[in-house]
Amino acid sequence: MTPNDMFNIAKLVDSEIKHTNYDGIVITHGTDTIEETAYFLDLYYKMETPIVMTGAMRNLSELGYDGLSNIVSAILVASDSQSKNRGVLLVMNDEINAASEVTKTHTVALDTFKSLEFGPLGVVDSSRVFFYRSNTNTKPKITISKLTKRVEIVKAASGTDSSIINFLIDSKVDGIIIEALGRGNVPPMMVPGIARAIQEGIPVVVTSRCPKGRVFDTYAYQGGGYHLKQLGVLFSGNLPSQKSRILLMLALESISTNDELNQYFEN
Repeated sequence: MTPNDMFNIAKLVDSEIKHTNYDGIVITHGTDTIEETAYFLDLYYKMETPIVMTGAMRNLSELGYDGLSNIVSAILVASDSQSKNRGVLLVMNDEINAASEVTKTHTVALDTFKSLEFGPLGVVDSSRVFFYRSNTNTKPKITISKLTKRVEIVKAASGTDSSIINFLIDSKVDGIIIEALGRGNVPPMMVPGIARAIQEGIPVVVTSRCPKGRVFDTYAYQGGGYHLKQLGVLFSGNLPSQKSRILLMLALESISTNDELNQYFEN
């Protein structure tokens, strides 16, 4: 799956919903990138019709195949009136999660998809749908007619320098996501590359490699969150790197200044 594939799915479902009065839509998808496609669709859609994504962690030849159960649960959620206006949902292992919150947490476990920070929106129990809470994230209003921007992710680790960032700048990338340490900090050796990117008009967004918690401009040392904020880096809140990339790709189709971009990430 590529972002362009996600865009084509979005346009296909959009055209179907506009011409037919569906109660809900279910989309089956491979589990490796399902959370990215779900979030892409969540940003794209402004309709009340439920869109539910699902998949399977075991294939048909394995014991305990979960695909059929997941499809049935997804259909139950998509056809339930409570699911309207909740954005795109991901239903697997009888749990209902929001596209903006859910992530794959285990390589093979059936209960791999979790909203680690907040827990599931609800569950499917004995063919009934139960919602516990509303979504936490405010969905940005983004309208796109094309998808042309290239955004890449750089992961920070002990001793990481600016080499990859400089390569991306020279490759004419449109945006850079930094999966930073802890609260949103990077090794000092990454700072020259980040500063160069911003000077050349390439937006830089900081996320955390921690699976839970928000990034914030707490530390003022070179490479700390406060220092990066002063350079013009954007902060992604608790949105992980793979979803921050999707958000930046879509946002860059209509805006380019940091002030305008900041409104999407501050939410």
